[in-house]
Amino acid sequence: MAGPDPALAAHLAGGVTTLARVWAIVRRDGVSLGFTDHDRDLAFDGIVFRAETGLTAQALQQTTGLSIDNTEALGALTAAGITEADIEAGRFDGAEVRAWLVNWADPAQRQLQFRGTMGEITRIDGAFRAELRGLTEALNRPLGRVFQKPCTAVLGDAACRVDLSQPGYRAELPMGDGVGLTRFVWPALPGFDPGFFTRGRLDVLGGAAAGLWGIVKEDRAEGGLRAITLWTPLRARVSPGDPLRLTAGCDKRMETCRLKFANLLNFQGFPDIPGEDWMLAYPRSGNPNTGGSRR
Repeated sequence: MAGPDPALAAHLAGGVTTLARVWAIVRRDGVSLGFTDHDRDLAFDGIVFRAETGLTAQALQQTTGLSIDNTEALGALTAAGITEADIEAGRFDGAEVRAWLVNWADPAQRQLQFRGTMGEITRIDGAFRAELRGLTEALNRPLGRVFQKPCTAVLGDAACRVDLSQPGYRAELPMGDGVGLTRFVWPALPGFDPGFFTRGRLDVLGGAAAGLWGIVKEDRAEGGLRAITLWTPLRARVSPGDPLRLTAGCDKRMETCRLKFANLLNFQGFPDIPGEDWMLAYPRSGNPNTGGSRR
């Protein structure tokens, strides 16, 4: 990180200091939270940093080059800050974290010491421990193109280019009776054949589980009803009347890309790539290894 501003440097050089540490957490759903280890609330950049959370942090390890900066934050689970229900729902997974050293007597004197994301979070005895990962963590993952027969794009992403907001690819409807976690049942879904949403996505648009989503494992018709099953349970319950959105699924096959989405031009697979057994094949007079075209 860059060094402190001149005013903070002068304050540090004075011998007697009034310093505190503050953290800002911005969740992926846009909710911003502020915390400080000072005994009074502080405010700057439009964020109020609360003092009653008991948040503290261990020593920050920073290095030059591409090594990852790491630290941990400790705090209490409170209704006004980080709650166990929000952690269980995954709302803090990958949240952006910034940490400053601040002169609490004059918050304009501050130094940004850490910026990264929230990693693994553990909970015990009414408290939590969160791993904080530096910006270079994003470089610690493999990148590159995978050569395989199925499509490697994610339906609707920049490589796929299918506009899922078009009519016919989505259905918005309220939750029916019961409390949903894995299985959701409606009287019918007119206009969508059974299996249309398999491998698709279910998003919760409102209620206690707003912002959560799951991948559809199975979409089938059962005795006049339509049943949607997710691969993993949602991390918060969906109650009757909560708005949901179902998005079409894709099985990554070339035929599906052409017939279901009319998007063959952007198909990202290699349907004609030889299989592993072809590497061991040798020409012979009978079919199919005549040395000619395999098509």
